[in-house]
Amino acid sequence: MGYLDHISDLCSETRTRKGKRKTFETVEIKVKMDCDGCERRVKNAVSSLSGVRSVDVNRKQSRVTVKGYVEPKKVLKKVQNTGKKAEMWPYVPYNLVSYPYAPQAYDKKAPSGYVKNVPQAFHTPNSPTQRFDTLFSDENPNACSIM
Repeated sequence: MGYLDHISDLCSETRTRKGKRKTFETVEIKVKMDCDGCERRVKNAVSSLSGVRSVDVNRKQSRVTVKGYVEPKKVLKKVQNTGKKAEMWPYVPYNLVSYPYAPQAYDKKAPSGYVKNVPQAFHTPNSPTQRFDTLFSDENPNACSIM
């Protein structure tokens, strides 16, 4: 019986893919580009990666946006191999930040409408200002109890 069980186990085994499946990601990288040649070199290098669906290069903002089934570290490494200084996009839109003029958040070199992505600029969920927001609102039935 042991031999037949072993044979049936071998026959019923299904092979699975050993590698994990990549997720669709949007990778944004800050790259200093001066001319059309720099822009074309970066775009061609990133387009050659497998899994890339689209590449958008914005020379005015020094920004490259890559969409596809790629790993952010591999995209960054590929851009750096072109000879350009590159880093992950360090900015967030101005309207998503609670404190845009917090220390280290405001950056003169940032594109218009963006500030640096630092923890001091975001609102912490358990801060006292969060609890006092509804203190004097019309929806709060106990608002007048303080006065």
